[in-house]
Amino acid sequence: MTVHSDWGDWLPQAIASADPEGLALWYLGCNGFALKSAGGTTLFVDPYLGTGDPPRTVRMIPVPFDPTDVVSADAVLATHEHTDHVHGPSQAPILANTGARFHAPDASVSVVEREGWREQWGLGTEQLQTVAEGDQFEVGDLTVTVGPANDPDAEHPVAYVIEHESGSFVHGGDARPGGFGNLAAHDIDVGALAFGTTGMIPDSETRDPVETTWYNSEGMLVEAARELELDRLVPTHWDMWRGLTADPTVLHHHTASFDYPRRLDIVEIGDRVDV
Repeated sequence: MTVHSDWGDWLPQAIASADPEGLALWYLGCNGFALKSAGGTTLFVDPYLGTGDPPRTVRMIPVPFDPTDVVSADAVLATHEHTDHVHGPSQAPILANTGARFHAPDASVSVVEREGWREQWGLGTEQLQTVAEGDQFEVGDLTVTVGPANDPDAEHPVAYVIEHESGSFVHGGDARPGGFGNLAAHDIDVGALAFGTTGMIPDSETRDPVETTWYNSEGMLVEAARELELDRLVPTHWDMWRGLTADPTVLHHHTASFDYPRRLDIVEIGDRVDV
């Protein structure tokens, strides 16, 4: 599969030319983010530029960039092994063009090995880094902590807390509440959590419609935000799959009476958020 961008190269160019005062995030749609710090460190979390597996999963948003247009990246992080989080055509060209390292739990790295990213895209052995809960590592002027995550649909999910002197960001992957451990101790400023719904999705083998629930409901999302004690909540994944899209504005009603999250930030693909 070759990625074809609907938007040309304006988004990677905007990221490359940005000069944030602290830490800036760009929402890439689905559950992907690009981050850039005041020191120029650039990393990606779960960038996915595929179109799904029609008719079972059908992408409902633009493909915002071609990964070969990414000219600077220090790391790519994956939260778990699902295709929309570990995807060779989306991620391997970034690694190959920039020399960035790929940090992911063992089940995700197994996908990389099975699909032959090293051979197909010429990646170096040192570029693939297996992480586990409790690990902490530096990427430029950013500190990344690997935390636990409760995602019953994944083999080995993790969450990431990414800290800069100006603030912190947590990416929960597709996790539900009840499994983030002590990540709230990091005093998280902005958190991304997957918001979904229930729909009739074709079975992966028979293609017969099956009632399917993915990601967090409204109540679950609030519960997860409270568990992490988020100052700001950014709901993700609601925009992606045909038949499973959701309206994140309803979350204003669900979050209104709770201490956390203190603020709800609704963003669309391509939007920038400053931490």
